[in-house]
Amino acid sequence: MTQTAAAPPAALRRINPATLYVFGALGGILFGYDLGIIAGILVVISKAWNLSGLDKGILTAGLSVGAMIGAGLAARLTGRVGRRRTIMAAGAVVIVATIACALAPGYGTLVAFRTVLGVGIGLSSATVPTYLSELAPSRIRGAMGALNQIFIVSGILIAFLVSYWLQPDHLWRWMFAGAIVPATVLVIGLTFLPETPRWLLNLGKEDEARAVLAGTHAGGDIDAEVASIREVIRLDSEQSYRIRDLGRAWVRPMLFVALLLAVGQQFSGVNAINAYFPTMLISLGFTANTALLSAIVLGVTKLAFTAWVVFVVDRWGRKPLLLIGNIVMVVTLGLTGWVILNVHDKNTVGTLAVVLLVLYLAGYELGWGAVVWVMMAEVFPLKARGAGMGVGAVVLWGATGIITAVFPIMSDNNHLGIGRSMYVFAGVNLVLFALTKWLVPETKGRSLEQIELTLRESV
Repeated sequence: MTQTAAAPPAALRRINPATLYVFGALGGILFGYDLGIIAGILVVISKAWNLSGLDKGILTAGLSVGAMIGAGLAARLTGRVGRRRTIMAAGAVVIVATIACALAPGYGTLVAFRTVLGVGIGLSSATVPTYLSELAPSRIRGAMGALNQIFIVSGILIAFLVSYWLQPDHLWRWMFAGAIVPATVLVIGLTFLPETPRWLLNLGKEDEARAVLAGTHAGGDIDAEVASIREVIRLDSEQSYRIRDLGRAWVRPMLFVALLLAVGQQFSGVNAINAYFPTMLISLGFTANTALLSAIVLGVTKLAFTAWVVFVVDRWGRKPLLLIGNIVMVVTLGLTGWVILNVHDKNTVGTLAVVLLVLYLAGYELGWGAVVWVMMAEVFPLKARGAGMGVGAVVLWGATGIITAVFPIMSDNNHLGIGRSMYVFAGVNLVLFALTKWLVPETKGRSLEQIELTLRESV
């Protein structure tokens, strides 16, 4: 007689898992578009506004500064209002800030509004991987986490396409405005989607949590999943977790791994290439139109290899992909530096640089692009996951800001130049290979609760 009261809401019984994952990962579109669109905007406004290397670095890094703030706020918001509502708030901030950027009257206001835009991107980047990892069953969690990276690189590719189409008419304001579309779809779509079962159970909403699990873990043992999550919640309830509690003895090793992955992803040089690829090619002798067309080739390659990772990350494992990616990046960056410094024919230098940097980004997407976000969302305990992802995202965006601010200066011919800068990044990737091999664990095939319980038992 009580079955009606206990039945899950009708809206949740009709959950389509594919819809959950697609809308959950749409935050990646915002991340990627706003990372990539600055490359085309710089091509248009650098001469018109007479921007120096420092000016370009500040404008590009403004997004990262705001993202650090947003990622820090995510640690509190995800626990208080939930993962879903935090992502919706991120989309709303992006919509407002994007309109402001598109209407900015000058350089100073553009930097300020782009920093506000970064707050929304930071909220999204710290929360979307957690949302996806907590919705996905363990057997496909890596693939679902990689889906976020597919949307990120899709956003970058869309940004390159928009830049190519609008650059000849110098319509940089419309380049900015393009971010409004995915942000609006994200906010509207998430109003129809549920919270994660782990967050719901943490609030005692078992019926809703079971309904979500039934929709996302088809054929799985729902009772076992609920029992496993409850055990972790019980253990977490015995302790109070705040950001400083990430330093607890049994959490500290995984915090170190997450920070290594966050810093390594950016110090590998990826966003120096993403943000400045067209301007690099122009300095090597390409026309603006050809440089932006080459960027589209780069974007297509990134998307293709990220899509491949979805099919192999849960079979090959996380760690092997990171190591393979490092090898590819060391070789291609080293060769790029050698070509730029030793080949004197401009056409040959430009062509070889494009080929090598496209291969470099293929290696990055195969390893550090998708896997870092997957692992960062896996290694933290349930109650500290929001704080952990927030800290990880703050550090990642801080590293992004450093690289994007410094690269225009270090790659200037009056300093290291592009060739020697490539050598620096190759050296960093060599160090990352060694650290990954020695320190990063494998998390393939284990549920989030199994990972956490193993960590507790190891101390």
